[in-house]
Amino acid sequence: MSKLPLIVGFGGINAAGRSSGFHSYKRMVSDVLTDQDMASTWQDLAHRMGLSEGSASDPEVIEAIKAGTLVRRIESFDPDSLRYQYKAALNGGQETISFSLRKSKMPSRIPENWQVEEQGSKVKITVTGELNALLEDRVSFPVTSGGNIPTGFEPSKLYNSRFHPRGLTLSVYGASDALNSLGLDWEEVLKHIKPDEVSVYAGSALAQIDDHSLSGMLAAPLTGGRVSSKMMALSFAEMPADFINGYVINSVGTTGTSMGACATFLYNLRQGMLDIQQGHSRIAIVGNAEAPVVAEVMEGFRVMGALAEDAQLKALDDSDTVDNRRACRPFSSNAGFTMAESAQFVVLMDDELALEIGASIYGSVADVFINADANKKSISAPGVGNYVTVAKATALAKAILGPEGVKQTYVQAHGTGTPQNRVTESHILNEVAKTFGIDNWPVTAVKSYVGHSMSVAPGDQLISSLGVWKYGWIPGIKTIDHIAEDVHQSNLNILTDHHFAGEHGEDYKAVILNAKGFGGNNASSLVLSPQQTMAMLAKKYSNEKISAYCNKNEAVSLQAAANDKAACGGEETIRYHFGENVMDETNVEITADSIILSEFAKPIPLATENPYADYS
Repeated sequence: MSKLPLIVGFGGINAAGRSSGFHSYKRMVSDVLTDQDMASTWQDLAHRMGLSEGSASDPEVIEAIKAGTLVRRIESFDPDSLRYQYKAALNGGQETISFSLRKSKMPSRIPENWQVEEQGSKVKITVTGELNALLEDRVSFPVTSGGNIPTGFEPSKLYNSRFHPRGLTLSVYGASDALNSLGLDWEEVLKHIKPDEVSVYAGSALAQIDDHSLSGMLAAPLTGGRVSSKMMALSFAEMPADFINGYVINSVGTTGTSMGACATFLYNLRQGMLDIQQGHSRIAIVGNAEAPVVAEVMEGFRVMGALAEDAQLKALDDSDTVDNRRACRPFSSNAGFTMAESAQFVVLMDDELALEIGASIYGSVADVFINADANKKSISAPGVGNYVTVAKATALAKAILGPEGVKQTYVQAHGTGTPQNRVTESHILNEVAKTFGIDNWPVTAVKSYVGHSMSVAPGDQLISSLGVWKYGWIPGIKTIDHIAEDVHQSNLNILTDHHFAGEHGEDYKAVILNAKGFGGNNASSLVLSPQQTMAMLAKKYSNEKISAYCNKNEAVSLQAAANDKAACGGEETIRYHFGENVMDETNVEITADSIILSEFAKPIPLATENPYADYS
């Protein structure tokens, strides 16, 4: 029997706020939750944004929180004053051009039309003819909408993050938040498993791309900057996993990242799921971090026609002003997607270990399906692969839940807010709904709240889904006021308002997360509710085992709640252990059947039997 990968912890940060404690989810549905439910979330955001040290119940503070969260005007750079340089050939006509430079700034190759005269520590240069130059300017960027993390919050200030790219500071924060949500001490958890029974699959589809990493390194020779020794190393796409292993969890287990454009989180989720199902690992930390709200990166997407530009949004609204808050409009009249930053991580655990240590169960990953598009006319155009992944996920839901149970599912759509996506994805979902006898399949799209975080986008969907099974509301697409005429919806219920899903979301036994990545990277995952997961565990394990688990979980749940309460008040643990408990060759003992590492309680077994004996 395959082991069921249970979701026992989750954390991160996006435009809606902190993920653990369901706070980012609660921000999305704040208008339907009670004041009591929202109090801790307002407090958490007020602290995080530097707005209040108290209970954050002041209406003015709450309004400031709302203004500084979700999709809004870009804050990571000034769209009205973006630095830009133009190439120019200066010519003094019949006269020469003269200027002074420090000797240290002189080019190594002196142009033939330069006359150089030393003047102490400087030189006077006289140019005859043309002088090639770069002229600095300030321009307005055509896109002003983005999904920055909450205004004023800087994860880099919470630990010693000197010269870390923003994507890596988000990774450290997100992984720490996920571990804090466990309600279990990580070092104690490690005592229950072998050192190599932890998998970490985490990365960034666009790699690290700010001034401290790839972008700064490539631009330095042309902008007068300096390439540091860290830039190249910290630019790699798998660096979030490397940081988590080396500085957060002290792991010698399996590591890496799979990359599939905007479906990347689900690619990594599949890797972690398979490791647990096959018994290769007992714990898998899965996630992604992306910080692409960078003008140069956004320009690349803009010239492809992918982003919603201000002029287009104004035209949609017949207005002279841009509505940044409503920039992303899935399944409605729209213009493009909205770039966002985010970090999301989940902790998966095999069912036996979770019951043994009393870990909280937020749901389980039934499967992740990945399929390509086959032959294409354009690498960026959608294809047939997503029909395959959605159909597979839905068929599995029917196999697990039955022909009536499959109707108790809903869809977290990719929902980018582009004209092409609204047609192609709605057709896929509608055809699958018809095939499986689903008459009114609920469909939502959380990018309307937090924007498109590229590789992390399915992680934003998953974290939102876990909140549904806590507070009972599926977030509706509230940035739209109508469904576009070309959207297929005969068997769909595209939610334009929050949809009540039962007291703890019990009306829905599972959710399908859907992602359509650039280049034909399609992925769909079936995630089961905590109630459905517990029902399945009750069939596998005895009543005594389940009862013992529930008793253990009481203390774990209390500790997780205490960790969340502390974080809301500004006392959260950021795990970053640089240079601590470092092992070298003196800490390794190798025998014929095991490896013993000094910092771990249990040895790593080595193979003693031929796994391919049947072929010998």
